[in-house]
Formats: sequence, structure tokens, C-alpha cells
Amino acid sequence: MTVDSPSTPPFRDPLLPFAKRVEDLLARLTREEKISFLHQFTPAVERLGIAAWRTGQEALHGVAWMGPATVFPQAVGLGATWNPDLVRRIGEAVSREIRAMRARDERVGLNVWAPTVNLLRHPLWGRNEEGYAEDPKLTSAIATAYTHGLRGDHPRYWRTAPVLKHWLAHNNEQDRATSSSSVPPRVLHEYDLRAFRDTVEAGAVAGVMPAYNLVNGRPNHVSPYLREHLRTWTDEELLVCSDAGAPSNLVDAEHYFDTHEAATAAALLAGVDSFTDHGTDGTLITARVRGALTRGLLTEADIDTAVRRQLSVRFRLGEFDPRHDPHAGTGAFDTPAHRALAQEAAEQAIVLLKNDGDLLPLAPDTRLAVVGLLADECKLDWYSGSLLHRSTPLEGLYERFGAERVRFAEGVDRVRLRTAAGAFLAVPVADAPDETRGAEGALDPALLSGRTDLPPVTTDATGTEFALADWGEGVLTLRAPDGRYLSVAEDGYVRASADQPGGWVVQETFRLEPHHDGHLLKHLGTGRHLRVAADGLRVADTGDVFEVVTVERGEDAVARVAGEADVVVVVAGNDPHINGRETEDRTTLLLPEHQQRLLRAARAANPRTVLALVSAYPYAVDAASLPAALWTAHGGQAAGTALARVLAGDVSPAGRLPQTWYADDADLPGLLDYDVIGGRQTYLYFDGSPLFPFGHGLSYASFAYAGLTARVRAGSVLVSCTVGNTGGRPADEVVQLYGRAVDPSVPRPRRELLDHRRLTLAPGETAEVTFEVPLSALEFWDVAHGVRRLEDGPYELLVGASSEDVRLRTTVRPGGRPATPRPLLERGLPAVDFDEQSGIAIVDWTRTAGDAVTPAHDRTAELVYRACDFGPGVTEVTAHLAGEGTLEVSLDGGPVLAALTLDTPTAGPYAYTTRTTGLVTAGVHDVRLTLRGPLRLAHVGFPG
Repeated sequence: MTVDSPSTPPFRDPLLPFAKRVEDLLARLTREEKISFLHQFTPAVERLGIAAWRTGQEALHGVAWMGPATVFPQAVGLGATWNPDLVRRIGEAVSREIRAMRARDERVGLNVWAPTVNLLRHPLWGRNEEGYAEDPKLTSAIATAYTHGLRGDHPRYWRTAPVLKHWLAHNNEQDRATSSSSVPPRVLHEYDLRAFRDTVEAGAVAGVMPAYNLVNGRPNHVSPYLREHLRTWTDEELLVCSDAGAPSNLVDAEHYFDTHEAATAAALLAGVDSFTDHGTDGTLITARVRGALTRGLLTEADIDTAVRRQLSVRFRLGEFDPRHDPHAGTGAFDTPAHRALAQEAAEQAIVLLKNDGDLLPLAPDTRLAVVGLLADECKLDWYSGSLLHRSTPLEGLYERFGAERVRFAEGVDRVRLRTAAGAFLAVPVADAPDETRGAEGALDPALLSGRTDLPPVTTDATGTEFALADWGEGVLTLRAPDGRYLSVAEDGYVRASADQPGGWVVQETFRLEPHHDGHLLKHLGTGRHLRVAADGLRVADTGDVFEVVTVERGEDAVARVAGEADVVVVVAGNDPHINGRETEDRTTLLLPEHQQRLLRAARAANPRTVLALVSAYPYAVDAASLPAALWTAHGGQAAGTALARVLAGDVSPAGRLPQTWYADDADLPGLLDYDVIGGRQTYLYFDGSPLFPFGHGLSYASFAYAGLTARVRAGSVLVSCTVGNTGGRPADEVVQLYGRAVDPSVPRPRRELLDHRRLTLAPGETAEVTFEVPLSALEFWDVAHGVRRLEDGPYELLVGASSEDVRLRTTVRPGGRPATPRPLLERGLPAVDFDEQSGIAIVDWTRTAGDAVTPAHDRTAELVYRACDFGPGVTEVTAHLAGEGTLEVSLDGGPVLAALTLDTPTAGPYAYTTRTTGLVTAGVHDVRLTLRGPLRLAHVGFPG
């Protein structure tokens, strides 16, 4: 059938607007067909020639889960580049690889679940590697660039359709499916929503994915914010895809609804358009939708709304116009350009944290000792593709300095494990089939991972010498001499069969538990202990006792090679599949003790020691004792080459920290404390002394700043300065512009990133840098009036090389409105719009809309509302309450003037009732509310 045929349906006509074509196709679908579209895996509609389709293709820093692909640095590393243009080019490369891979494998989807724009509020978050920054401005700049690259620049057809993750205030893995993030209105509008809003408004976003957690007591998958905020930011139809299993969590884990039919209906009405649940089996979701229809919880029009949004994305992707799709046949895979881009990104992501004296860059004739658990590793994470190319720090330094000038010590402990009977654990020689052998006949461990046809570990008189690496908190891996890790397969036997620790449930991690005169060896993936059976080592309910016989300590090997070198490079950090990762938060900022021992041994043997941290998150390290330190996220396929080029001075480092590096665990808020303002969190509010501040990063060059000017015009501030390279080598500088309200009426950020520019300057070159900052960037959310407001008064503008390295400053007065008292007679007091609080948790007013407050842990809590205008006078106070307890009202810090009590509990948390009592006052006062007991407060009114 062709579009010129008179029988061609309108939805096949490429000359018609997408909206008309969507409506035509929607009208042709039966109700059952439309219901089937609501699951992630949408079946084909053969009678209309509509192919099967699915939402979801992971592509956080390259195409994930679909085999070999170009692997770029982790997202936090892309954030560290502070380079939107680079990230846009990476997004374009990733989308081209998706198109190329889809051409040969239809399982590769064009609806891309990336990027992650959750803010890196807390550095112990297990998924820190997935976000870009703790700052909403930087996060949205990088996310916007990546989505534009993924989308492509054709005005009509998209190369891929990006979906932002994870909406909203999601920054903990602990109890992530049941915990509620308590987010006050100012934090919601000024922090959490902002990164999403700026990215959506930039016009290259196809949708969002709600997060597992609840916000203010309500699951994100039934959040009214999808309607009240997200869908007001763009005229495009946005596709909301649920996270995996989250629809069922509404009943099974969160117990928010009594039935799955009610939960599914509520999610659909809130704005979820595609349900990711039960894998490829859509029958349960579709049955729930039918049940909701039967019970009157949904109408067919509600289903049409969701299907319309899906079809809008599919049309934009060119699915129905294969002859007109400009992206068809334009995919590119593992090209020289993509390889060069991966190296450029890895180089730009490296942050020079410290460089005392002349230690870096390294002289060409330097004799190096390269040590550490990450020195000869190129680690992948859960959202990586398989490596096409591999470059470890050791390999990069071999290539750059010559193998004869580089000594290596991994620093693992070499151990044998002896049973009570006196035998040792031994790895049998694997008689592998030919297909598991590489070009030179060596075993390819990537092909061995997960196999069950290899012989299990057994025992003999001499045993195998294992490399034992302790990754912190007693979590260890054991590796055989040929590089294979001990792993437990589905049959319960232990084999040396994995190339790396990995998987959703890691099967390569163990813990030694002291027991009598030896240790039990616990397998963490199954929670069971190891026992030697007649047919080999396996997991069992009761384990054998093993003696750990140390052949060599890791620090001894490190000290030996360190003492013979001019400079030692200690490569330390994390394995992205162990400890801090999806489903598991970290418990400390400290490096694992094993790696601390290696660092101390290197320093003792050779003071000229460089620490190269390769990690998905910040650490608290003893920087004062080190002459030089660098940090990079796991840098993908070119990580080692990039690090070597920076150490050698071929590239001047210019990465900048995308989040605060705290000096101590004591500086951190609670993991579930989402009030960045009240908790003084991130560089915006933290008033302590960080180890390294947000935006920090050194260079091998030096830069001079001069000539700062600022003027207000037509709704914006124009800021200009000159920056010159006063060093002797070409280098990048990241010019950072911050602002702060000088005399705010409410707590405001100490300083806040307004814009930045990464530029390359030759020695002696000077460039003028100009920023145009909209006045809206200086606004705050005025809880007293429920609007954004630019406050009248002076604003200081600060330009420099980090949030703390300020080189120039000036002050502007852009105008604005002065603070005015709360209009109490008009709005009353929405309970959540407090100025200050103590002991409060924010909860849902109803299941569908609104916020209320309650004492955390059912105890006492206080709320303060400043400058409340009672007008000519009031005579009583009313409160909308649920639960049980007492609300006390006082003014200006004085005694209790009114108390409203619910003596008997209401019928449930949403069964609000109104209580009224006398209160005579007039004029402007601060109001203090004290809640005692498990009481929910939604609103307080003051009738005249």
C-alpha cells in the first residue's frame, strides 16, 4: 500500500500533521488493542500493519545490555566535564549506535531511558554514578545536551526518544520502594523540579520515568506533579513510563491501594502511559485495566489519552514513515570518530584535585610504580555495554612511558584456603571448548562467566593461590591465577568462571566470618556458606571452617615496587557492582581499609606518591598527606589512555567536581533528609569546610581573570569578563558564574551556579566571556504567597574557577518586589508552607492531591510561619485535621493561645475533620503551631 493510493488511511499519510494521524490511528484501534498498548511490550496489530513495539532502551553512557558498544565515561564523569557540547556529541554518537544496532536486532529500542537527572544531593547514594551533579543548573545543562544529541537535529523526526529518570526526589536505595522523601515546597520548586523543568523546556525530551519512592507520602507513580508541573512545561505529548515493577509495588510493597485494579487506574489517571511490570508478560497489567474499566475506575477515554501519548512518540520516531525517516540507514557503530570521542570524554572528565610542587605532569624519563586494585582494571557498571576496546591505567602507562619504565603491584593479598582436614581449595584446570579460546588459545573469561559445565572448585594437597581483594565492609572477591573470579552458579557450585563481579545479584562476593580458630566463608549472593562436598565446593546451610594462609600481603608487594620508583601512582576506588550500587547505598565516605593500607604502604616507601581515584562517587581521603591526587569516574573504554595522557602532561586536566567532596561522614545529613535548605546540604547551603568544593579542579596552566562588568537589561543580567592563559601550555579553563542574594528575607543559597563556560586557551591567549542570566534565575519560591518571586535588593555576582575559588565579584540591583506579610485572611495557612520546622514529616493530604504535615515518628513537632497578617482582626482559628492529638497555636514565641484536639482517632489518615476554637488577634505576627501525637494537619484558617 502506498500513500498515493485512495485507500491509504490518513495515519499513513506523511503529509498530514502528526496529531491528525495519531487521532486517525487511535480511532481504528479496538478497545482491546488499546489496552494491550499499555504494557511495556506492545504487541503488533497485524490487521493495520502496526509492528510490535516496546518502551525502554538503556543508554546512560552508551548502549547498555545489548552486547558490545562504545562505552563512554559514567554519567557523573560526563558531569565532571562541565562541557555540554561534548555531551551533546556523545548523545549523538550513542543514538547513531542505537540505530545501527536496531538495524540488525529489533530488540534494540528507540525509546531511550536516559539520562538520569536526579540530583546528587547525598554522596552515599548507591546510584551516584548515574547522575550528573548536585546542582540543578549544571545537571540540566548536561542533560539537555545529552537529550539533544539523542534526539537529533531534524525538525520533524527524532533519531531516538529520550525519557528522563527518575521523577522525583529519588536519592536513596535503602527502602527505595517504600521510603518517602519529605520535600518542602521551596526545595521542590528551587531544587528537585528545576533540573527536570529546564531539560523538558529545552525541547528534546520524550517523557519521564517516575521513581520507586514516595514523595510527601504519595508514590511517584500516582503523583499529581505529573499533571500540575511536568505536562505544563511543553506542548509536546510526553510519554510517562513506569519503572520496572513499580505498578505492582503500589499494592504489594507500599500498600497504598488495596487492589491492583485501583492502583493501575490511579497510575493511569495520574499520567502513567506505559506499565513496565512482569517482564514481557502483559497479561496481568491488561487484566487489571479491564478490571478497572468494569468497576468504573477508568473510562475508555482515559486509555485513549495514554495510547495517544505513546503513538505521538512512535510517529516522531518515523515508524510509520520508513521512506521519509531521515535517520533510517544512518546508524554508525564503533567508528574511529566514536573511539576518539570516548577518549576525548575520558580525558575531559579527569579532575586534578591537588598538585603540590612539580610532581605532575610526570617527566618522560620517570620510573613509575603503578599499584592498587584498580590499576589494571577497566570496570563496567550496571548500565554499561560490553567493551569493544579496553584500556586500563596500567596499559595506558605502559604505552605512554614504556613497559621497561613501569613496575606493577596490584596489592591484593595472596592467600590459600585450608580446610580443617588439611587440604587446600584448588581450581581445576578447565578443559574449555575451542569457542572459549581467544586468538592465541587463551581462555576468554567473558565467555566463561555463568557457565555450569566447568568443574567446581575442589581440594588438593597444595591448593590454588587466590588473589583476595577486600572492597570494604568485609566484602571480598577471590580470583584464580588465570584471572577468573570464584562465582556461584544456579546449581549452587563454586567455580572459577567469571571475568568480573557483576549482575543484578552479584555471585562473586564473599565474606570471611570468624569462627573458632578459623573462618566461615559466606557467599553473599545466596546468603549461604561454603562447604566442601564429595563432588566439589558448594553453598550449603552449614559451612566448613577454613584457615586463611597468607602467602603475601598486598602492602608488602606495593612497598617493594614503590621503593624502586621515582613516582608511585596508587590507583584506588570502587567496583561499581560492589557495595555502593543500585539497590545498595554506601555507609561511609572512607576508602576501604584494604586500599588505605596500600596507600599508606606506598607513601611510606616513597613520598612522591600520586593518588588516582577511579570511582563512581566522592571519598574522604587524607589529602593533606599527599603531594598530588586526581579523580575520575569509571572512564569507559579509553579510561587508561586518558589517565596516562593527563599524568604525562599531553593533556592539561580541566575536569571540575560536579558535587561537594565532604571531609568527614559527620558532615553528611541523613540519607533520607531531603530538605537541602533546612539540612544545609550541598554546596548551596553547606557552611562547613569541604575536602574539595563544588566546581573544584586544577590545571597545569594558570589563568588570570579581569574586567568584570554586569548590567541589567530587559529581564536579564549581562555579565562579562576576560580570562587569559598565563601558563606555558594550552589548556582548558572552566569559568564559573555564581550569584547570591546579599540580604535575603529567607534562607537563600550561599552561592548558586548561574552559568559556566569551558574554553580552550593557548599560552598567552585571552578571551572575553559573556553570560546572559535571566532574572528568573535569581528568584525563589515564596511560600507565603505560593509564587516565584524576585526579591528586591542587591545580588552579588561571583566569577571564578570553583564555588570557593572566586576571582572577581560585583553587585547588581535588578529590581524586584519586597517581602510582604502572608495574606492570612485570603489564604489561611497551608500547613506545608512553613518557614521553619522541627520534627515534621510531609505527607499526602489525599491519595490524589495536596500535602499535609505530621510529626515524624508520631511525636511532637513545631512549625513557624513568619510575618502573618491578621488584618483588622480575627476571632477564631479553624484547623483541618486527621488522626489523633492536639494542635497548639501561639504567636511571636509567646504562650499557647488556642488548642484544637482530636480525642478519638479519625476513621483513617484521609478522614479529615474541622476543629474550631477562639483566637482573638490583629496585625502582623509570627505564628507557631505545635503538633502533639499522630496528628495530620492540612490547613489552618483564621475567619475574621
